[in-house]
Amino acid sequence: MGFVHYTVSIHYDRRLYRQDIAGSIAHARMLAKQAIISDEEAELIVTGLASIREEIQAGTFPWKEDLEDIHMNVEARLHEKIGSEVAGKLHTGRSRNDQVSLDMRMYVKEAILDTVKGIRDLQAAILDIAEAHRGVLMPGYTHLQRAQPVLFSHHMLAYFHMLERDCHRFQDCYGRADVLPLGSGALAGVPYPTDREFLARELGFAGVSANSMDAVSDRDFLAEYHSAGAICMMHLSRMAEEFVIWSSHEFGFISLAEDYVTGSSIMPQKRNPDFAEIARGKTGRVYGNLMGILTVLKGLPLTYNRDLQEDKEGAFDTIDTLLATLEVFRGMVSTLKVNAEHMTGTAGEGYMLATDLADYLVSARGVPFREAHGIVNKLCGYAVSRGKELHQLEIEEYRLFSPQFGEDVYTVTAESSVAARDVEGGTAPRRVEAALAHARNLLDSALGDKPWAEGEEG
Repeated sequence: MGFVHYTVSIHYDRRLYRQDIAGSIAHARMLAKQAIISDEEAELIVTGLASIREEIQAGTFPWKEDLEDIHMNVEARLHEKIGSEVAGKLHTGRSRNDQVSLDMRMYVKEAILDTVKGIRDLQAAILDIAEAHRGVLMPGYTHLQRAQPVLFSHHMLAYFHMLERDCHRFQDCYGRADVLPLGSGALAGVPYPTDREFLARELGFAGVSANSMDAVSDRDFLAEYHSAGAICMMHLSRMAEEFVIWSSHEFGFISLAEDYVTGSSIMPQKRNPDFAEIARGKTGRVYGNLMGILTVLKGLPLTYNRDLQEDKEGAFDTIDTLLATLEVFRGMVSTLKVNAEHMTGTAGEGYMLATDLADYLVSARGVPFREAHGIVNKLCGYAVSRGKELHQLEIEEYRLFSPQFGEDVYTVTAESSVAARDVEGGTAPRRVEAALAHARNLLDSALGDKPWAEGEEG
């Protein structure tokens, strides 16, 4: 029994073809610039590589599994196209070790651009729905128990800012991926007068690696993408969880569009939030990919080891999963219906205003907060025992627990509760209005821009 398939990676690393060919074209041009090969030879190589790229894009490229990977498949085809005498000169001054590192860095850089765009698109959808529902109240929760009233817009902006941090994490990662490893050779550099700065300019890198041994074995940038991706998926999973809860009959805060729910095989009335649930589940596989790359890297001596072949499938899966999830959430948020009247109606129900009653005793009557807290705690117990909500109590019942309660206690409402949180970052309407404007300005300034840190040594 043969084991040839065990080391083959062409079935998944073929998706690196654009990066691999672009790197080879730049390398050929650099070799000619440095007079390591002739201009004519470089032009022949570049033309051959461009032809190979067209074959792959057209689906006519003759992939060969016995050649193991994308690099050898492209190189072998180049030999067939232009002859071995010239094609054989392409690999002068490089190794598959720095070649594959180059391909992965280029791929991750492109993935980061796509990821940040996906995040920005979702942020725009969140901001749109927050702006469209100004003034809508809802219960805020701690421990999944009703706590205090908040504005729905304030709640949604919390996710906007989570995603903003995600953007910054990916942008930071971009700087560490934006370092050219080509020219490091197998591990020690190359014995040719190569021009690495020329390669960096040709391939759009901000700088070149400072240490050849580190360059060929470094996958920190990849682990960092996984980490940022895992955190972003965690944020999306939290949003998914709330959408699942909010769309239930018990809550009824939102309705998800038909495109984002499914029915039951047996219960015809069901509208299951399957897209949100699947996103919640897919978060686990992204976490797994992060642990996978960290485990691959943790015991590797310098420099390159074949273990690093295992860096690709997990990376491709995380990138594909995250991009698809961001697109699903953009559509889900853009099309969800907010049941504003019901949501606002629940914001003052039950004992949601208990803290505000304590604050009333403090602010209006000068009662120490801890004493006021105890008074309202007993008041709530009394109301529960009589099956009443706080606003249903008579003034005489309030005064059973403190003579400081006056008729103005009935001015404590969900609206007054929200308005009272008039601090920066609070849920008061004027603060949320300013926060919405700030978020819009932030998003508008970010779209179409790449204000990221310059590349740093990786």
